[in-house]
Amino acid sequence: TPLASKTSGFFIMTGKKILIGITGSIAAYKIPHLVRLLTKAGATVQVMMTPNAKDFVSPLVLATLTQQKVLVDMFDQDTWSNHVMLGRWADVMLIAPASCNTLAKMANGQCDNFLLATYMSATCPVMIAPAMDEDMWHHPATQQNLNSLKSFGYHVLDVEHGSLASGLVGMGRMSEPEAIVSAIDIFLSQQATLQGLQALVTAGPTYENIDPVRFIGNHSSGKMGAALALDMAQKGATVHLILGPSQIKLDHPNIKITRVQSAQQMYDATLSVFDQIDIAIMSAAVADYTPMNIATEKIKKQDAELTIQLTKTKDILHAVGHAKKAHQTVVGFALESTNEKEYALGKLTKKNADIIVLNSTKNEGAGFGHDTNKVTIFDTKGANHTTALMSKTAIANTIINHIITFRQ
Repeated sequence: TPLASKTSGFFIMTGKKILIGITGSIAAYKIPHLVRLLTKAGATVQVMMTPNAKDFVSPLVLATLTQQKVLVDMFDQDTWSNHVMLGRWADVMLIAPASCNTLAKMANGQCDNFLLATYMSATCPVMIAPAMDEDMWHHPATQQNLNSLKSFGYHVLDVEHGSLASGLVGMGRMSEPEAIVSAIDIFLSQQATLQGLQALVTAGPTYENIDPVRFIGNHSSGKMGAALALDMAQKGATVHLILGPSQIKLDHPNIKITRVQSAQQMYDATLSVFDQIDIAIMSAAVADYTPMNIATEKIKKQDAELTIQLTKTKDILHAVGHAKKAHQTVVGFALESTNEKEYALGKLTKKNADIIVLNSTKNEGAGFGHDTNKVTIFDTKGANHTTALMSKTAIANTIINHIITFRQ
């Protein structure tokens, strides 16, 4: 049934944590019924509202149905830090109904209430159920905002055709509660596609020490690798994230983080767990060279030129590619500036990888330090797929879905 799809012997909704954000729309009257369906299916539901939403549905009714306090105001003493924690607690954040005004704010990064603060800091998947009059729905600005939200990796539910609050009949009705529950159920079922698998992701830069205060490094932020790790964790995999020097922080029960500094440390950490891994993604920007000798004291500035002898680091992708077993899938990344396809395909062969993800230095808004990326995916089955410029969250979802398809 749509309320309880059965996968691998367990009910998808049972024990799942659903965060519902209600905005100021007449369609909010449907949310108590939605809450009843979700709780009946075994989910734990937490509701938050914009201040205007209180004009359309009673917080008392929702608190009674959920057995949880309904959250509205950012500056309540007990909700100040919840905008961060709730987006980490939930398995899914559902914004329903999502008014035209709130959609615009979400698409453009505006954050002027508790619901939007939670949305902006959420690390869980976000689903959106729009509701508005037909003319608002068809307006080019609304459609542009919806496209932006989809490019961020969010899941926008279809609106329905029918009677609207204005008295007109047309597109813009929020999906019925039964349809929303079914969509959540299907989404959660799909999210479990990596259930039981062990995954490995390397991410971020490596720092190769010259002396106690200086190093050779690069500008990798680790954002792409973190997005890949989070996407796989949300799909049910246990993820070993081996992270070079980075400000990245992830808090997901399925992610185990090992922090390293140097290429050798990353190599050792990777090989120590590789035998138990099903999917390995080598997305780290590992230094190709490291100093042959590391000074024990800070090197003093001299009049003469300073020469530092470098030696090659160990090739992690080559090592795991040639050590992989039949059940293991190895994915590498290639950052290229010239002859991009040729070098990427060459790397696919030389490293004995299954998939290579090509980043081009020529793509504006992509790569190191950006929140967006654009990639081309090649694999040993002949795939050649180039994405649009999208959020790294959306790129990660595209890559992981490609891996899942490749393994089938």
